[in-house]
Amino acid sequence: MNIRNSMVALLACVFATSILASSGLEGQQAPDFALKSSSGENLRLSEYRGDVVMINFWATWCGPCRQEMPLLDELYARYQRVGFNLLGVNIDDDSRRAMKMIDELGVSFPVLFDSRKEVSELYEVEAMPVTVLIDREGNVRHVHHGYKPGYEQKYLDQIRSLLRE
Repeated sequence: MNIRNSMVALLACVFATSILASSGLEGQQAPDFALKSSSGENLRLSEYRGDVVMINFWATWCGPCRQEMPLLDELYARYQRVGFNLLGVNIDDDSRRAMKMIDELGVSFPVLFDSRKEVSELYEVEAMPVTVLIDREGNVRHVHHGYKPGYEQKYLDQIRSLLRE
């Protein structure tokens, strides 16, 4: 009986933990932050309130990040004029490598530097890339972990939906 109760309690704990882990930030207010950008100015997330915002956490050593960035840049170029903004948040310790990569790829969206990993901790980033979509009211609506070809269609559908709200 004691062992059975212990097993039930353990299973309940594991179940509760998995529910919490899967819920993450979706549906919550996006944590505000300010970081230095590739242009040298500090940018603050709350300055984009009223727009749909995508935050893409990436690193230079991440192959899928390199593959995804030009596709994200196309989304940015296409929808920026209608209230969509994209902030790339680089987590490398040395921003020079990130600057070199964004120059190589011709990225036009703002890139911010989180070398101390404070913002990536706020957003519970544990792997690269992580893409977060935030609605016009500042709520996290979608969180995507990783990247595989085809994800950009899902991003496009979600961006269009949020822009229509």
